Amino acid sequence: MQHNNENTNAFLIHISAFAGYLFPLGSIITPLIVWQTLKDRSTFLDEHGKEAVNFNISFGLYIFILSASFFSFFFGSFLDIFNGVDIDFGGHHSYGGFFGFLGIASLVSIVSLIKIALIIIAAMKANKGEMYKYPFTIKFIK
Repeated sequence: MQHNNENTNAFLIHISAFAGYLFPLGSIITPLIVWQTLKDRSTFLDEHGKEAVNFNISFGLYIFILSASFFSFFFGSFLDIFNGVDIDFGGHHSYGGFFGFLGIASLVSIVSLIKIALIIIAAMKANKGEMYKYPFTIKFIK
């Protein structure tokens, strides 16, 4: 029975990252709090907690960087509207900024979907009692 309880708690550590959809930074703060309260119970929970927190910090950083570049493309394409507004109607119009804007937006969406899928995979592995290592994770907590 104790082993099943550990699996459920590890599952909850990973799934708690979805709290980020309820409040800002919830995907980092909630797993951190759950991990801190459960880490002394077993090394299994400690390892899952470290993985979950490191993953959520890493992907939060990745999404922040992509979103910051998203806004630069947005403002670039917005200001590109005023390029060549003079009397010259046969001027060159560039739409690269708009397509760059859509490309970054879709990249942010893809990274977000990958994050959701990896959280679900990790939670299912934890519920089965297996250890899971997230890909593309920076080890902030060792």
